[in-house]
Amino acid sequence: MPVIVIGADTPTGRAVVDALLPRRGEVRAFVSDPTEGAALRERGVKVAVGDVSDGSHIGGAATRAFCAVAVVAAAADDRERSFAGDPQSVVDAWSEGLTDAGVTRIIVVEVAGVDARLTAAGAVELVTVGGDLATAEIAAEVRRLEALDRL
Repeated sequence: MPVIVIGADTPTGRAVVDALLPRRGEVRAFVSDPTEGAALRERGVKVAVGDVSDGSHIGGAATRAFCAVAVVAAAADDRERSFAGDPQSVVDAWSEGLTDAGVTRIIVVEVAGVDARLTAAGAVELVTVGGDLATAEIAAEVRRLEALDRL
């Protein structure tokens, strides 16, 4: 089933994409950096380049995806954001876009020191990973969670 990684142009996002590529099914990436997007395309990833703070961009890229991996670092780093000024507003836009797209599972990758919480409505399965885990451990846990029939 399709999975999209929001923030695939962060170090953790790249590791998550690496962990997901060997699985069967489509891997998508949402990035702000066109150069990062081109590198991911060369590896067989479907890429959407856009403003990470625009929920409609996120929703469009996530259409018909079963699972979304939301890397919160992309909501708080130094990239340009036109539609939201703080990390919580960015992840709120993600929640709206993913809900509109019909995503049924969201795996949130938290970042230490960033106070932003993604919420989900309805029957969406929502789980958070991160904290003090190393990047490789986060990527492995995301792959494990994404493959489960139910969280």
